Order: sequence, then C-alpha cells, then structure tokens
Amino acid sequence: MENIIIQRVTLNDIEQLQQIGRETFSETFSESNTEENMNKYLADGFSKEKLTEELNNKSSEFYFAVLEEKVIGYLKLNFGASQTELQDNSSIEIERIYVLQEYHGKKVGQILYDKAMQVANEKKVKNVWLGVWEENPRAIRFYQKNGFVEFDKHIFVLGDDEQTDIMMRKDLSN
Repeated sequence: MENIIIQRVTLNDIEQLQQIGRETFSETFSESNTEENMNKYLADGFSKEKLTEELNNKSSEFYFAVLEEKVIGYLKLNFGASQTELQDNSSIEIERIYVLQEYHGKKVGQILYDKAMQVANEKKVKNVWLGVWEENPRAIRFYQKNGFVEFDKHIFVLGDDEQTDIMMRKDLSN
C-alpha cells in the first residue's frame, strides 16, 4: 500500500475526523461492549465540540492515512500536559492509531506508527507511551513487535464499564 499519504488534520477536516473516529472505534470495540455504552461514547468522545477542542489544542496532533482520497485511518498524539497520564515534556503519548477493518494487515497502522516515531524524534523526547485495552491482543502484539514494554495499568471508562488498559512504553534515549 505504497500510495498512502499521511496528512495533518485541521479544523476543516472535522467531519472526516468524526466519521473515521466513530467508524473505527465501532469496528474495534462494538462486539465487546453494550450498544448503550458504545452509543454514549461515540456521541461524547467524537462530538464536534470535543473534536474542535482537541484540534485547537496546540499539544495534540491528528494525522490521517489517506488512500486515493479516502481516509482509511488516523493517529492522535499528545504532548506535555495534554497527555492522559505522565504529562511531562520528555514523553509523547500515542492516544490513538485506528485503521478501518478492511485495511487491517496492510501496514496502514505501521505507517501511522512510523509517523508517530518521526514526530517523537523531531521533538527529541525520551520515550513514547500508550494505553492499550488488555482484551485487544492484536494491538498489544503490534506494539510489542515495535519494541514497547508494559510498565503500568490504568482504568478506561466506556459508558458505565470500567476497563483496564495496559500502559506500554518505548525508550528512545539510546
């Protein structure tokens, strides 16, 4: 899939971001969660207000993976105080890498991940970290393969369901 273009998301792209965000989150998690919890999260987590706030935040960046003018995945990075944990300037959080199911196994996630690492290198951070749901073995394997190790756990609330995320980190200081 060499024709994939990575492009920075701006406020003008908010409809596309909302659409790809809701679609990929649904594909990834709807089987494992109640419809009610999913609907609430999709409405709140991907509301225009929330996305506008996130896109206007100078300490967060979104990138689309685009194939033949179709957005097929996206990446969200957080720096400094915008990180959901750690919140220091020596690390970057990969908050989201999501790819449409029909493009799984086609290296789209790896291309988005490579973009995250490029940004991390440009910002000269010491480590990159993320939280991944403990019941998402596919994602856990992906990050392990890319050199991430587990260092903690935290709770992610989806609707009224508390779920455990495994926190993983990759040291870049060597």
